[in-house]
Amino acid sequence: MDQTKRNLSFSVLLSVYYKEKPEYLSSALESIWKNQTLKPKEIVIVKDGPLSDELDHVIDAFSTIAPIKCVSLDKNYGLGIALAKGLEACSNEIVARMDSDDIAQPDRFEKQVKFLVEHPKYDVVGSNIAEFNQSINDIVSFRKVPEQANEITSFAKRRNPMNHMTIVFRRRAVLDAGNYVPFLGYEDYYLWVRMFRNGSKFYNLQENLVFARIGNDMLVRRQGINFFFQELKLQKEFRRIGFINRFDYMLNLLFRATPRLFPIWGLKYVYKTLRK
Repeated sequence: MDQTKRNLSFSVLLSVYYKEKPEYLSSALESIWKNQTLKPKEIVIVKDGPLSDELDHVIDAFSTIAPIKCVSLDKNYGLGIALAKGLEACSNEIVARMDSDDIAQPDRFEKQVKFLVEHPKYDVVGSNIAEFNQSINDIVSFRKVPEQANEITSFAKRRNPMNHMTIVFRRRAVLDAGNYVPFLGYEDYYLWVRMFRNGSKFYNLQENLVFARIGNDMLVRRQGINFFFQELKLQKEFRRIGFINRFDYMLNLLFRATPRLFPIWGLKYVYKTLRK
């Protein structure tokens, strides 16, 4: 392998658990292998607990045509532990995240991996996303995130500045910040802030490099007393480590935590307003 190809070697990391749909996983795998202009050296799939026969069949079928490495957990531990175990199993320094129900643009990895190779001062590169329910031909919304490192850090004091399913990062920078840890609903956001505190630089390409499947129950999963307390826990942790001050903390409780207790229509209004 010549030096140029070696520099572009990367792993893809995704986690799967038993409730996910086999047809969605199949589409995701096709998008990160069959259709990519730059293919990964390996695809690390974490089986977060025993899967259905249908999901196992999808993984087994793709293992015959793609370099899949499976990490099997004895039970469903959740995203934080699953991704931490998966990252430890990745063989390459550059790692791309992918969700098991999303679809990557054909040139996603080529653009993002080359960015990290050509810009060694950056540890993480993400992108914007196009959100859909059933078909990528029926886009319902977009999530645009800030581009430059200083904008990303500032934005993070109020909202998650990265689209997790679009992230490509340097493995060592994530491990140096403590790797993924369990933090229900906020595993990625908490990691980014710890990486900021550790000196990592972030960048977002201003393109929709991933089609993100949001589903009709997206807001339901972000509503309720349990999510309220998780938000409260997150903001307390951000303040404890010095990422936000008291004013930021109080503001976030008002505009981030409290809406978790709203009825769906109210939470939907808040999301719509924040994305303008």
